[in-house]
Amino acid sequence: MISHVFVGVTDFERAFRFYSAVMATLRLELKFCESGKPWAGWVAASAPRPLFLIGHPYDGQPAQSGNGQMTALLAPDRNTVDAAHAAALAAGGSCEGAPGLRPHYHPDYYGAYFRDPDGNKIGVCCHQAVV
Repeated sequence: MISHVFVGVTDFERAFRFYSAVMATLRLELKFCESGKPWAGWVAASAPRPLFLIGHPYDGQPAQSGNGQMTALLAPDRNTVDAAHAAALAAGGSCEGAPGLRPHYHPDYYGAYFRDPDGNKIGVCCHQAVV
């Protein structure tokens, strides 16, 4: 259903370091990085899409985070949710919700939330029951 998600950033190098740390925990691969544009994209090794992209806004205006906007990334298990959240905080992000069950979404929803250094809200979640 989704082709790609683009997240606007103000400081590309800072954002690239931040997202590289988070994407490594999710086992997402860097598909490209063009610091001259600047933009970069990550993808799962098993499929060409969806892409997660960061970069300066196309219109040249400053990037701004939106109220009520969030991108949630899928993790294969709960330990990966924990690791991604920890990586985000260690790389300069801020906590918007510690890892844990969110049964108000569904009984097995395990998620964590953080903001990148530009204020973009990112979620990481797993929908699998612990076996």
